[in-house]
Amino acid sequence: MKVIVIGGGVIGLSTSYFLVKQGHEVVMLERERDLASGASRANGSQLSYSYVAPLASPSVFSELPSLLFSRDAPVRLRPQFHLHQWRWFMSFLRACTKKQSRVTTERLLRLSFYSRQLYQEIAGKEALAFSYRRTGKLVVYSSQKSWQAALGQLDYQKSLGCEQKAIGAGECCEIDPSLRDIRERITGGILTPSEETADCHRFCLELTRLLLSSSKFTALTETGVRRVRSLGDRIIGLETTNGVIDGDTYVLAAGVESRKLALPIGIDLPIYPLRGYSVTIPLASLGDGPSLSITDYANKIVYAPLDGALRVAGFVEIGGDERAIAEDRIDILLDAVRKTFPRITDFSRVQPWCGLRPATPHGTPIVGQTRYANFFLNVGHGALGFTLATGSGRVVADIVSGKAPQISLDGMLLKDGAGPEAAGSYADHRPQSAMQMGFRA
Repeated sequence: MKVIVIGGGVIGLSTSYFLVKQGHEVVMLERERDLASGASRANGSQLSYSYVAPLASPSVFSELPSLLFSRDAPVRLRPQFHLHQWRWFMSFLRACTKKQSRVTTERLLRLSFYSRQLYQEIAGKEALAFSYRRTGKLVVYSSQKSWQAALGQLDYQKSLGCEQKAIGAGECCEIDPSLRDIRERITGGILTPSEETADCHRFCLELTRLLLSSSKFTALTETGVRRVRSLGDRIIGLETTNGVIDGDTYVLAAGVESRKLALPIGIDLPIYPLRGYSVTIPLASLGDGPSLSITDYANKIVYAPLDGALRVAGFVEIGGDERAIAEDRIDILLDAVRKTFPRITDFSRVQPWCGLRPATPHGTPIVGQTRYANFFLNVGHGALGFTLATGSGRVVADIVSGKAPQISLDGMLLKDGAGPEAAGSYADHRPQSAMQMGFRA
């Protein structure tokens, strides 16, 4: 079967990998010149399988003043006169309950654990060089309130199979001596030894190299999809910047662009871009930075050691799809590095980045089939795209192949909690008349 995959980031490439493994011919379409040049380019580099609690949590309500008015807040709403933003944000607020947060966490853990299994299998079978290491992850807390909440979450996640432990400030610094300069502000930490780090961009490039060695894979870059053509209950082709391209089956994995592509054929995806930033800092000495994956909970900043460098990522901005780098955000990240790891002194080769992460209100991705028999989704992963990529890619490949997925997709299908239900007023809108439906050319 010829499968057209729309989107050349980590989600599209992971899906393509499993589709090719299952014997399909895959044609990937990417509008940019290079694959993995969007949200997959320089993300936080944490494969954070156990830390998947959604952004939509009860704590959001106490943080609303800073969310709305503080320019320096780690999470910030940038209000716009755009109905889609407010529909998404109101759906997000409705999801900020303890019950919904726990349900979402359970669903995400199911997918993330499956993804971990697949990353390990791929790393064992394929010769891929992408700085993949089991570093473990340490989340450090700076207040008694956040620390106590973390202990409650720890007990809950243990019941779901997470292997984590609480440690004091002294042990945090013993496990990773690079934290010794901030010992006085550490209240405690949660250590997860099984967490991993890797370079998402390198993973994408290595998957591309592997896929291109197969006669079953073709990547068409600088090929943007202008329109999805439908007839009845099937997709019959894609109108692109390089002409009409057709196949037997289509998978939409185009990140934040997915909603725009699906809307004209009556699918209103509850996806909104969350803007994030990172810097990559080459290290003169590996001992200057952390050896573990570190999350500073108070500042919502993550630190991931890569080969000879430190990746630092943070911020969630709800609003705006511009990709220009805001210098003040980069300055805040660099200031945090100087305060947390003062032994890092060379910032002359810093590589700044920002990207748009496609998020649903609940935080669960949307995978599987649509009302169109040959049109499938793999979208809405938010900040967990890298972590969930192999799991969701395998799930979608299985569905396309007519196989039963290896995990439950409860809450991740368009028809249930990840789709219209999660979006409140969002709906999978089928045009009501033949005139409205017709032939979309």
